[in-house]
Amino acid sequence: MLVVGCAQTGAPVDSAVANPAPRPAPVIRSAPPPARPDFVLAGPYVQGGIATGLVPSDTVSLTLGGKRVSFAPDGRFLVGFGRDAAAQAELVATRADGTVVRRTLAIAPRGWRIENLSTLPRQTRPSAEFQRLRPDELKQIAAARAVRSNAGGWRQKFIWPATGRISGLFGAQRIYRGEPGAYHSGVDVARPTGAPIMAPADGVVTLAAAAPFTLEGHLLMIDHGMGLNSAFLHMSRIDVRVGDIVRQGQVLGAVGATGRATGPHLHWGMMWEGERIDPLLIAGPMPIPD
Repeated sequence: MLVVGCAQTGAPVDSAVANPAPRPAPVIRSAPPPARPDFVLAGPYVQGGIATGLVPSDTVSLTLGGKRVSFAPDGRFLVGFGRDAAAQAELVATRADGTVVRRTLAIAPRGWRIENLSTLPRQTRPSAEFQRLRPDELKQIAAARAVRSNAGGWRQKFIWPATGRISGLFGAQRIYRGEPGAYHSGVDVARPTGAPIMAPADGVVTLAAAAPFTLEGHLLMIDHGMGLNSAFLHMSRIDVRVGDIVRQGQVLGAVGATGRATGPHLHWGMMWEGERIDPLLIAGPMPIPD
Protein backbone atom coordinates (compact mmCIF):
# COMPACT_ATOMS: atom_id res chain seq x y z
CA MET A 1 0.00 0.00 0.00
CA LEU A 2 1.35 3.41 -0.98
CA VAL A 3 1.82 5.80 2.00
CA VAL A 4 2.46 9.55 1.73
CA GLY A 5 3.24 12.17 4.36
CA CYS A 6 0.67 14.66 5.63
CA ALA A 7 1.60 18.21 4.54
CA GLN A 8 1.00 19.65 8.05
CA THR A 9 2.05 16.92 10.48
CA GLY A 10 4.28 14.66 8.42
CA ALA A 11 2.15 11.70 9.52
CA PRO A 12 1.65 9.01 6.94
CA VAL A 13 -1.67 9.19 5.08
CA ASP A 14 -3.33 6.40 3.13
CA SER A 15 -3.55 7.50 -0.56
CA ALA A 16 -7.08 6.03 -0.80
CA VAL A 17 -8.15 8.51 1.90
CA ALA A 18 -6.26 11.42 0.36
CA ASN A 19 -7.80 10.78 -3.07
CA PRO A 20 -11.24 9.27 -2.53
CA ALA A 21 -12.89 7.64 -5.58
CA PRO A 22 -15.49 9.94 -7.20
CA ARG A 23 -19.04 9.10 -6.31
CA PRO A 24 -21.24 8.10 -9.23
CA ALA A 25 -23.73 10.74 -10.31
CA PRO A 26 -27.24 10.05 -9.10
CA VAL A 27 -29.52 8.55 -11.72
CA ILE A 28 -32.54 10.77 -12.29
CA ARG A 29 -35.43 8.79 -13.63
CA SER A 30 -38.20 10.74 -15.32
CA ALA A 31 -41.71 9.69 -14.58
CA PRO A 32 -43.38 7.81 -17.45
CA PRO A 33 -45.94 9.84 -19.38
CA PRO A 34 -49.46 9.49 -18.03
CA ALA A 35 -51.56 6.87 -19.72
CA ARG A 36 -54.17 8.06 -22.24
CA PRO A 37 -57.33 6.01 -21.87
CA ASP A 38 -59.02 7.84 -24.76
CA PHE A 39 -58.27 9.85 -27.89
CA VAL A 40 -56.97 13.42 -27.65
CA LEU A 41 -58.38 15.21 -30.71
CA ALA A 42 -58.16 18.64 -32.30
CA GLY A 43 -60.71 19.46 -35.01
CA PRO A 44 -62.51 20.98 -36.68
CA TYR A 45 -64.45 18.08 -38.17
CA VAL A 46 -65.75 19.50 -41.45
CA GLN A 47 -66.07 18.41 -45.06
CA GLY A 48 -62.78 19.08 -46.85
CA GLY A 49 -60.88 19.50 -43.57
CA ILE A 50 -58.36 17.60 -41.49
CA ALA A 51 -58.09 16.84 -37.78
CA THR A 52 -55.11 15.78 -35.69
CA GLY A 53 -54.88 13.84 -32.48
CA LEU A 54 -53.18 11.36 -30.18
CA VAL A 55 -54.15 7.71 -30.00
CA PRO A 56 -54.90 6.06 -26.64
CA SER A 57 -51.87 4.56 -24.91
CA ASP A 58 -50.66 1.18 -26.21
CA THR A 59 -52.60 1.50 -29.46
CA VAL A 60 -51.45 -1.02 -32.07
CA SER A 61 -53.90 -0.20 -34.89
CA LEU A 62 -56.15 2.71 -35.86
CA THR A 63 -58.97 3.01 -38.39
CA LEU A 64 -61.34 5.72 -39.59
CA GLY A 65 -64.54 4.44 -41.13
CA GLY A 66 -62.88 1.04 -41.49
CA LYS A 67 -59.86 2.50 -43.35
CA ARG A 68 -56.49 1.92 -41.73
CA VAL A 69 -54.82 5.11 -40.44
CA SER A 70 -51.10 5.50 -39.73
CA PHE A 71 -49.84 7.07 -36.53
CA ALA A 72 -46.38 8.20 -35.44
CA PRO A 73 -44.29 6.57 -32.67
CA ASP A 74 -45.31 9.40 -30.34
CA GLY A 75 -48.97 8.54 -30.96
CA ARG A 76 -49.82 11.53 -33.13
CA PHE A 77 -51.94 11.08 -36.24
CA LEU A 78 -53.86 12.97 -38.89
CA VAL A 79 -57.21 12.23 -40.55
CA GLY A 80 -59.04 13.98 -43.38
CA PHE A 81 -62.63 14.30 -44.51
CA GLY A 82 -63.45 14.50 -48.21
CA ARG A 83 -65.59 17.09 -49.93
CA ASP A 84 -68.64 14.81 -49.72
CA ALA A 85 -67.85 13.14 -46.39
CA ALA A 86 -70.78 11.58 -44.55
CA ALA A 87 -72.25 13.21 -41.45
CA GLN A 88 -70.40 10.83 -39.12
CA ALA A 89 -67.11 8.96 -39.07
CA GLU A 90 -65.92 6.49 -36.44
CA LEU A 91 -62.36 6.33 -35.13
CA VAL A 92 -61.42 2.94 -33.71
CA ALA A 93 -58.19 2.25 -31.82
CA THR A 94 -57.23 -1.30 -30.88
CA ARG A 95 -54.85 -1.56 -27.93
CA ALA A 96 -52.18 -4.15 -27.19
CA ASP A 97 -54.39 -5.93 -24.64
CA GLY A 98 -57.17 -6.32 -27.21
CA THR A 99 -59.43 -3.60 -25.85
CA VAL A 100 -61.03 -1.20 -28.31
CA VAL A 101 -61.56 2.56 -27.97
CA ARG A 102 -64.16 4.18 -30.24
CA ARG A 103 -64.93 7.80 -30.98
CA THR A 104 -67.70 8.96 -33.32
CA LEU A 105 -66.94 12.25 -35.07
CA ALA A 106 -69.73 14.53 -36.31
CA ILE A 107 -68.64 15.97 -39.69
CA ALA A 108 -70.08 19.41 -40.39
CA PRO A 109 -71.47 19.97 -43.90
CA ARG A 110 -70.48 22.91 -46.08
CA GLY A 111 -72.26 24.88 -48.76
CA TRP A 112 -70.57 24.62 -52.14
CA ARG A 113 -70.66 27.10 -54.99
CA ILE A 114 -72.89 25.50 -57.64
CA GLU A 115 -73.24 27.07 -61.10
CA ASN A 116 -76.03 25.92 -63.40
CA LEU A 117 -75.23 26.16 -67.13
CA SER A 118 -78.40 25.05 -68.84
CA THR A 119 -77.26 25.85 -72.39
CA LEU A 120 -73.86 24.15 -72.44
CA PRO A 121 -73.02 20.45 -72.77
CA ARG A 122 -70.95 18.86 -70.03
CA GLN A 123 -67.81 18.54 -72.14
CA THR A 124 -66.56 18.17 -75.66
CA ARG A 125 -65.39 14.84 -76.97
CA PRO A 126 -61.73 14.25 -75.96
CA SER A 127 -59.23 14.27 -78.79
CA ALA A 128 -57.37 11.20 -79.95
CA GLU A 129 -54.13 12.74 -78.63
CA PHE A 130 -55.68 13.21 -75.18
CA GLN A 131 -56.90 9.60 -75.13
CA ARG A 132 -53.44 8.40 -76.10
CA LEU A 133 -51.55 10.39 -73.47
CA ARG A 134 -53.95 10.41 -70.54
CA PRO A 135 -53.61 6.79 -69.30
CA ASP A 136 -49.87 7.14 -68.70
CA GLU A 137 -50.36 10.53 -67.02
CA LEU A 138 -52.94 9.06 -64.64
CA LYS A 139 -50.57 6.16 -63.91
CA GLN A 140 -47.81 8.59 -62.92
CA ILE A 141 -50.19 10.57 -60.70
CA ALA A 142 -51.43 7.42 -58.96
CA ALA A 143 -47.86 6.23 -58.35
CA ALA A 144 -46.92 9.60 -56.83
CA ARG A 145 -49.95 9.55 -54.52
CA ALA A 146 -49.04 6.05 -53.37
CA VAL A 147 -45.66 7.19 -51.99
CA ARG A 148 -45.45 7.17 -48.19
CA SER A 149 -42.38 9.06 -46.96
CA ASN A 150 -41.20 9.92 -43.46
CA ALA A 151 -41.67 13.64 -44.11
CA GLY A 152 -42.86 15.64 -41.12
CA GLY A 153 -44.61 18.45 -42.94
CA TRP A 154 -48.00 17.14 -41.78
CA ARG A 155 -47.10 18.35 -38.28
CA GLN A 156 -46.48 21.94 -39.41
CA LYS A 157 -48.77 24.92 -39.80
CA PHE A 158 -49.09 25.16 -43.57
CA ILE A 159 -48.41 28.40 -45.41
CA TRP A 160 -49.72 29.57 -48.79
CA PRO A 161 -47.42 28.53 -51.66
CA ALA A 162 -48.39 31.74 -53.47
CA THR A 163 -50.32 34.78 -52.31
CA GLY A 164 -52.81 36.68 -54.39
CA ARG A 165 -56.45 36.77 -55.41
CA ILE A 166 -58.27 33.47 -54.95
CA SER A 167 -59.87 32.89 -58.34
CA GLY A 168 -61.24 29.38 -57.79
CA LEU A 169 -62.64 27.71 -54.70
CA PHE A 170 -62.40 24.10 -53.62
CA GLY A 171 -65.63 22.17 -54.07
CA ALA A 172 -67.19 24.50 -56.65
CA GLN A 173 -69.18 22.65 -59.28
CA ARG A 174 -70.95 23.29 -62.58
CA ILE A 175 -74.18 21.64 -63.70
CA TYR A 176 -74.41 21.25 -67.49
CA ARG A 177 -77.99 20.81 -68.68
CA GLY A 178 -78.81 19.06 -65.44
CA GLU A 179 -75.72 16.84 -65.53
CA PRO A 180 -73.15 17.60 -62.79
CA GLY A 181 -69.55 18.07 -63.81
CA ALA A 182 -66.56 17.24 -61.64
CA TYR A 183 -66.14 19.58 -58.69
CA HIS A 184 -63.09 21.84 -58.42
CA SER A 185 -60.48 19.82 -56.57
CA GLY A 186 -58.27 22.62 -55.24
CA VAL A 187 -57.81 26.35 -54.78
CA ASP A 188 -56.75 28.64 -57.64
CA VAL A 189 -54.55 31.66 -56.91
CA ALA A 190 -54.28 34.24 -59.70
CA ARG A 191 -50.65 35.29 -60.19
CA PRO A 192 -48.61 36.33 -63.23
CA THR A 193 -46.43 33.86 -65.07
CA GLY A 194 -43.07 33.55 -63.35
CA ALA A 195 -44.30 34.34 -59.83
CA PRO A 196 -42.58 32.02 -57.33
CA ILE A 197 -44.29 28.99 -55.81
CA MET A 198 -43.08 28.00 -52.33
CA ALA A 199 -43.37 24.75 -50.39
CA PRO A 200 -46.34 25.06 -48.00
CA ALA A 201 -44.68 22.57 -45.63
CA ASP A 202 -41.76 20.14 -45.52
CA GLY A 203 -42.00 17.17 -47.83
CA VAL A 204 -40.53 14.89 -50.47
CA VAL A 205 -41.01 15.41 -54.20
CA THR A 206 -42.90 12.44 -55.68
CA LEU A 207 -43.63 13.76 -59.19
CA ALA A 208 -42.07 16.53 -61.28
CA ALA A 209 -43.45 16.38 -64.80
CA ALA A 210 -40.70 16.58 -67.40
CA ALA A 211 -43.25 17.62 -70.04
CA PRO A 212 -46.65 19.28 -69.57
CA PHE A 213 -49.55 16.91 -68.85
CA THR A 214 -52.65 17.33 -70.99
CA LEU A 215 -54.75 18.82 -68.17
CA GLU A 216 -52.37 19.70 -65.35
CA GLY A 217 -49.55 21.13 -67.45
CA HIS A 218 -46.24 21.10 -65.58
CA LEU A 219 -47.33 19.14 -62.52
CA LEU A 220 -45.44 18.93 -59.22
CA MET A 221 -46.47 16.66 -56.33
CA ILE A 222 -45.07 16.59 -52.79
CA ASP A 223 -45.68 14.08 -49.99
CA HIS A 224 -45.92 15.70 -46.55
CA GLY A 225 -46.11 12.42 -44.62
CA MET A 226 -48.96 10.47 -43.02
CA GLY A 227 -50.76 10.19 -46.34
CA LEU A 228 -51.06 13.96 -46.89
CA ASN A 229 -49.83 15.35 -50.22
CA SER A 230 -49.94 18.51 -52.33
CA ALA A 231 -50.21 18.99 -56.10
CA PHE A 232 -49.26 22.18 -57.95
CA LEU A 233 -50.65 22.54 -61.48
CA HIS A 234 -50.03 24.70 -64.58
CA MET A 235 -46.50 25.67 -63.53
CA SER A 236 -44.25 27.48 -66.02
CA ARG A 237 -41.19 25.75 -64.59
CA ILE A 238 -40.25 23.23 -61.89
CA ASP A 239 -37.04 23.75 -59.91
CA VAL A 240 -36.94 20.45 -57.97
CA ARG A 241 -36.65 16.79 -58.89
CA VAL A 242 -38.25 13.54 -57.75
CA GLY A 243 -36.74 12.43 -54.44
CA ASP A 244 -35.71 15.93 -53.34
CA ILE A 245 -36.43 16.84 -49.73
CA VAL A 246 -37.98 20.30 -49.62
CA ARG A 247 -38.44 22.63 -46.67
CA GLN A 248 -41.29 24.97 -45.90
CA GLY A 249 -40.86 28.25 -47.77
CA GLN A 250 -38.42 26.83 -50.33
CA VAL A 251 -39.03 27.98 -53.92
CA LEU A 252 -40.32 25.02 -55.96
CA GLY A 253 -40.83 26.70 -59.33
CA ALA A 254 -43.03 29.34 -60.89
CA VAL A 255 -46.64 30.07 -61.77
CA GLY A 256 -47.71 29.47 -65.35
CA ALA A 257 -50.60 28.61 -67.66
CA THR A 258 -49.51 25.20 -68.99
CA GLY A 259 -52.03 22.45 -69.57
CA ARG A 260 -55.72 23.28 -69.61
CA ALA A 261 -55.71 26.82 -68.22
CA THR A 262 -57.29 30.03 -69.45
CA GLY A 263 -54.67 32.23 -67.82
CA PRO A 264 -51.70 32.13 -65.46
CA HIS A 265 -52.54 30.91 -61.96
CA LEU A 266 -51.55 28.33 -59.38
CA HIS A 267 -53.92 25.45 -58.76
CA TRP A 268 -53.07 23.93 -55.37
CA GLY A 269 -54.72 20.62 -54.61
CA MET A 270 -54.36 18.45 -51.50
CA MET A 271 -55.26 14.86 -50.70
CA TRP A 272 -55.22 12.66 -47.63
CA GLU A 273 -55.38 8.92 -48.27
CA GLY A 274 -57.43 9.41 -51.42
CA GLU A 275 -59.74 12.07 -49.95
CA ARG A 276 -59.57 15.53 -51.51
CA ILE A 277 -58.89 18.25 -48.93
CA ASP A 278 -59.53 22.01 -49.10
CA PRO A 279 -56.16 23.85 -48.90
CA LEU A 280 -57.97 26.96 -47.65
CA LEU A 281 -58.84 25.10 -44.44
CA ILE A 282 -55.23 23.96 -44.03
CA ALA A 283 -53.41 27.24 -44.71
CA GLY A 284 -56.05 29.58 -43.31
CA PRO A 285 -57.17 32.91 -44.78
CA MET A 286 -55.11 34.36 -47.59
CA PRO A 287 -52.60 36.85 -46.13
CA ILE A 288 -53.27 40.50 -46.87
CA PRO A 289 -50.48 41.85 -49.12
CA ASP A 290 -48.17 44.45 -47.64
